[in-house]
Amino acid sequence: QVQLVESGGGLVQAGDSLRLSCALSGRTYSTHAMAWFRQAPGKEREFVSVITRSGDIIYADSVKGRFAISRDNAKNMVYLEMNSLKPEDTAVYYCAARFDQVSTIGLLRYEDRYNAWGRGTQVTVSS
Repeated sequence: QVQLVESGGGLVQAGDSLRLSCALSGRTYSTHAMAWFRQAPGKEREFVSVITRSGDIIYADSVKGRFAISRDNAKNMVYLEMNSLKPEDTAVYYCAARFDQVSTIGLLRYEDRYNAWGRGTQVTVSS
């Protein structure tokens, strides 16, 4: 059974940094893409960033220049380095995995393209 487990969330102050990690287990074949989404209180879940196995990356405009995604294919891990955090970054952060390729990386902004999800890790940024 495929499982994604996030870690690294916490309570920080505005301007601080955090590094989230996500471990994928239970899958013996390579995973095309791994992504981060987030859901703030009272809002819908939104795309944050995605990285493909070959290293192609896209970011949401709201985090571009502040967040950095990376992955370790050998370890089935994906990371999200979050810098210059703002109170509006407060959310539950979810890791997601897409097993097969898509025709264009832009499609990976959408939740329904993913095959597996973690339970999330809370990030709270105080002002």
